[in-house]
Amino acid sequence: MISQEPETMNAMPKSAADWIKVGPLEHIPRLGARVVLGPHGNIAVFRTASDAVFALDDRCPHKGGPLSQGIVFGERVACPLHDWVIELKTGTAVAPDVGCTSTHAVRIEDGIVWLQIATVRAQASAS
Repeated sequence: MISQEPETMNAMPKSAADWIKVGPLEHIPRLGARVVLGPHGNIAVFRTASDAVFALDDRCPHKGGPLSQGIVFGERVACPLHDWVIELKTGTAVAPDVGCTSTHAVRIEDGIVWLQIATVRAQASAS
């Protein structure tokens, strides 16, 4: 997995429905992640072997480990600290573990990955 400093958002969108550009899909390694610095902390943007993209808070619900440094397999990521497995679609821990991390809306348009900032704000405010 490629270790990377978090990307910083250049400008905050004016509308709650705005999206921020993460970058080209090929800049996120297959079975890896890229970290984006959101307004309330790091967000891990994951790419699966089938090029599906998911975004979660970069914090395991167990002990806060950096999920972006975990191992991606299927549509799950294993936390690098204690091997908790987290579902990329829902952010929930796989049984027998219990816990959840926030998910964020992402889309791919013309090969570019976008992260919805409204989702980031709403979920960060709920914390």
